Amino acid sequence: MRLAHRTFTLLLASSLSFAGFMQPAQAAGIAAEAVAVDEGLALRPAADARALIDASLARADVQAGLQARGVDLDQARARVAALSDAEAQQLARTIDSAPAGASDLVGVLVFIFVLLLVTDILGLTKVFPFTRSVR
Repeated sequence: MRLAHRTFTLLLASSLSFAGFMQPAQAAGIAAEAVAVDEGLALRPAADARALIDASLARADVQAGLQARGVDLDQARARVAALSDAEAQQLARTIDSAPAGASDLVGVLVFIFVLLLVTDILGLTKVFPFTRSVR
């Protein structure tokens, strides 16, 4: 008990001694357009959006992926040309962050395994024979 009291006192004293070093935060309002440009969410002109999409279609790995899925490159370019300006801008905004078609099945399976493992250890379920319950 005495050790816990001494440790708490030391922690409190060190915390209070560093309280004087804190600096107040300096914040100012910023425009929504500045945030959008910073985050890459600003609308690009339709010509820039189409140029980005065309540049992506010109990459060898993208062309190989399209051919592997049975999509003709000329047909894909024709579909890009048929996009409206808003659709081209939407695609250009999400083209870098969109997943490559893979689902997160491994992550879901690991989450379920850990969840069942923890409930087994807590004694709420009995799924795995190699765990011992806390109860």
